[in-house]
Order: sequence, then C-alpha cells, then structure tokens
Amino acid sequence: MGAGKTSAAINLMNNVDENKYIYITPYLDEVVRIKQSCVARKFYEPKVYTSEGEVYFKLDSLHKLLTEGKDIVTTHALFKLATDETRELIYNEGYTLVLDEALEVIQELSVSPDDTKMLLKEWMKVTDSGLIQWDTAKEDKQGTYNGKFQLVRRYALNNNLVIHNGVILLWNFPPNIFGLFKETYILTYLFRSQLQKYYFDIHGVSYEYWSVERIENRYQFTNKCHLSETKTKEIIRNKINIYDGILNKIGEGNYSLSKSWYLNKKHLHKQLKNNTLNYFSNIMNSKSDKNMWTTYKDFKPKISGKGYTKGYVSVNERSTNKYQNKNVLVYTVNRFLSPILEGYFKSMNIKVDQEMFALSELIQWIWRSAIRNNQRIDIYLPSERMRRLLVSWLNDEL
Repeated sequence: MGAGKTSAAINLMNNVDENKYIYITPYLDEVVRIKQSCVARKFYEPKVYTSEGEVYFKLDSLHKLLTEGKDIVTTHALFKLATDETRELIYNEGYTLVLDEALEVIQELSVSPDDTKMLLKEWMKVTDSGLIQWDTAKEDKQGTYNGKFQLVRRYALNNNLVIHNGVILLWNFPPNIFGLFKETYILTYLFRSQLQKYYFDIHGVSYEYWSVERIENRYQFTNKCHLSETKTKEIIRNKINIYDGILNKIGEGNYSLSKSWYLNKKHLHKQLKNNTLNYFSNIMNSKSDKNMWTTYKDFKPKISGKGYTKGYVSVNERSTNKYQNKNVLVYTVNRFLSPILEGYFKSMNIKVDQEMFALSELIQWIWRSAIRNNQRIDIYLPSERMRRLLVSWLNDEL
C-alpha cells in the first residue's frame, strides 16, 4: 500500500500509443482522479443517458463506449454486471484492463436451501461444469418468470451462478472475461491471500507477480519483484504504536471478536464499547476528527459511542485516501473468511490461508489512515490473534 501502484498505472496509461484502457476502481472519487490525471488520453465514464426519448442505464452506456473504442473508467460495481455482450465488445476492441484492488469475484447469495431446491426443481439446472442455467425453454412455454427471484434469474442467465453442497447459491464472476483483454494489471498488495487469487487457481487463470519501481522520480511497473518490503517495514515499525494493556483482555483467544463471537457474546458488546470509548477519550484523549474505527456492519450501533461514531470506516474499505488524516485507530474485529466460502474453495482442492487472509484485510484497513503518508499512528487492536499477525508482519516474519 502506498508504493505507487496507481501512479504507475497513470503513467502507463499516459503513454501515447494505440492501446485502449479500461480502468476499474472501487470508488467514484477515484473515477474523477483518473479522468483528471490521464492527460494524454481522454477517459469516459459510463452514465445514465436519454436518447430519442428512451432512458439508457450505465451498462448500456458502457456498451456504447466500448463500441466506440473509448478509454473507459468505471467502478467495480458496474464491471460486475458484465454480460455476454460486454465480453464480446471487450474482445473485439482489444482492451487492456487495469483493476484497482482485487475484485469481489465470489459471494454467497441470501437464498434459503428450501428456495434453492424449489428453483432447481422448477426453473434451474446444473451443468456438467457446475454452472447454473435458467430454463428459458420453460419460459417460452409458460411465459417469463415473474417471481421474487429476479436477481437469481439474471445471474443464471448471465452464467454467474454456481452451487455448493447442493443448496447454497454462490455468485461467481465469469472467469473467461480476463482472457478477453490484451493484458490485465491488478493493483493490490498480498494478492496471494485474496479470493481472486484462489478463484484464478480454480479456473486456471495464469498470473505473475510484478512490482513498482521509482526511476527518475517516475513510478513504473517492473516484472522484477524486488525485496523492498523489509526496508519499508523497518521504516514504519516504529511509527505504529500498538496498545498493550488491560483493555486487550476482551480479545483473548483465537476466535474472540470474530463474527460468531459477536453473535454469541452479546453480553460483552457493552464492555467492548466502553473499551473503545476509554481508549479514544482517556488513554489517547484524541480529537474526534482524528479517530478511525471499525466493527462488523451489523454491530456498528452496538459499539458506536460519543466522540468517535463519525470516524467509522468500513471493515473492508479499499483504495481510498479519504481518511489519511486519521491517526488514532480502533479495530474491533477478528477476520475470518466465511466457512461457506472456505468450504467451497476446499471442495475445489484450494486451501485458504486464513491467517494471511486476516492479515491482508487488517493491513488494507490500517493503510487508509495517516500511516500511508508515513506519519505515526496509534491503534487499539483488542483481538489477540490480529495483534499477533500485525506484529509478525511488521517484524518481517510473515
């Protein structure tokens, strides 16, 4: 994080050549940044528009820009809606993809096992490759499906659905899309512990690790993975002050502060809230505009408190500089990949490294703060496991 990946991508795209680029970012403010920074070529952003009295949505706009061969910048959210038409247009125009942060390539759908069984019996079927297809032939006979599972239908028609254990539906980004680009750059750190890496391994998508080098004050990509991490960690090690005191007692044990802990230890929510308030107000006596904290979204109201509620930053925040003024942090979670997704990868003979997954998530969150500007930060990290992982990483032991 902060090694110049985005700057290197901007320098790459500012080269005057015949390449065409699609830049995908998690956030709209980064869309603006790319449009302003890429002065050598004009980037277009898909938008809702009206033509001849008809309203066209962002995906239609994306298709129009692809047809015209424009350089495009848009969000992960829109890219995840890609259809067969999107894929065909990408291939025909010969685009290069720059993906800012790994994509959420697989996620569990909120469809009950009973509803899944009904859908499989009435409207869906599983192919030999494991994809779920919608029974369009039945619709031709009986009429278009108008039930409450419209989103499931759309995913199935778009080849986005797979099934796990016979009753769990998973949204799956179509892996063949990456083969349609001339090249793909994924701007991220610790890729080896991220879901997109495991997803690539399942589907046989080849990749290699590159680095960023600063040459003559200019960031650029290099396929030589250098050993600068050790030196970087030495510089920042003394700039991250990790709280070590009695408030850590609540996080003792390997699974304390996990999502299941929050569900099963409701009587400890108030104590965790008091600890957080104590750390910000008494131990650090920090100003509210410098405070940054997180918990699982569903439990935010339980842990929120006076003087720090507005400093909430989502536990999975990525690729943003909005919080770089924050220097007093509280991270009240203990990250694990969900058992369902871990089980799915295991069924595909892919072993998930839960330790590295947790570390990657933690570091990404911490690097939203002032540490990205090489400034000192203080952090209360009550989870014994997360604290151990961070210290090991800082000491270059992971």
